[in-house]
Amino acid sequence: MNKTIQGLLVMALAVGSSILSASAFAETPQEATVRKLVQTTFREGVKIDSVTKTPYSGLYEVRIGSDVMYTDEKAQYLFTGDVIDAKTGTNYTKARIDDLSKVKFSDLPLESALKMVKGDGKRVIAVFEDPNCGYCKQFRKTLNSLDNITVYTFMYNILADDSKVKSKNIWCSADRNKAWDDWMLNGKAAPEAPANCNTPNDKIFALGQKMRVSGTPSVIFSDGSRAPGALDIKVLESRIAAAASGNKAN
Repeated sequence: MNKTIQGLLVMALAVGSSILSASAFAETPQEATVRKLVQTTFREGVKIDSVTKTPYSGLYEVRIGSDVMYTDEKAQYLFTGDVIDAKTGTNYTKARIDDLSKVKFSDLPLESALKMVKGDGKRVIAVFEDPNCGYCKQFRKTLNSLDNITVYTFMYNILADDSKVKSKNIWCSADRNKAWDDWMLNGKAAPEAPANCNTPNDKIFALGQKMRVSGTPSVIFSDGSRAPGALDIKVLESRIAAAASGNKAN
């Protein structure tokens, strides 16, 4: 749902406030009515998680999981795409989805990740990477250039049939981190794992699917915010600092 509908929704939005957060309260009668009307639009079994009136042009946000779309009060039309403030350029839909995509960092199964510590290790991030991901290999160089960082790497096997095999070989190596870097940075494959060596492959795959991690690399910051793709060093440092600042503020 990424098609921008500026032609329909960008109309001198002057709301001046951040994106409307998920309502922690019961739906209003009108929101409940819109929910009933719009529910008929979807196939049986699709669950609408919330319907919330927005500050923009009388639209209602319809949320299904972390997907967001909009409708009018009579549910005659559904809009998929981004609501963008014409004056400031703020993308309210992106901010909303980013908020919905947040995870609780302490809930991640860090014991099932590779752990790299550099310097004092005080700054913390987690990364989903596939051993066959070219962008992950580039991003690994960026990660290795950081200092005072702890990086938890979840080997998320989604790109090729042999990703799972490569991850198993690395996980079952005597030095997992060295085996991972040998492969990702130097193309040196890990030795074949013993048949009886257990891995968290299936657990991590299920976790990534549940979190809707659709590509690699995908970074999780300490405040639970996420960023897809191989970030450059400046953006990565900025996001790490912002996440740490947010934690302190809380």
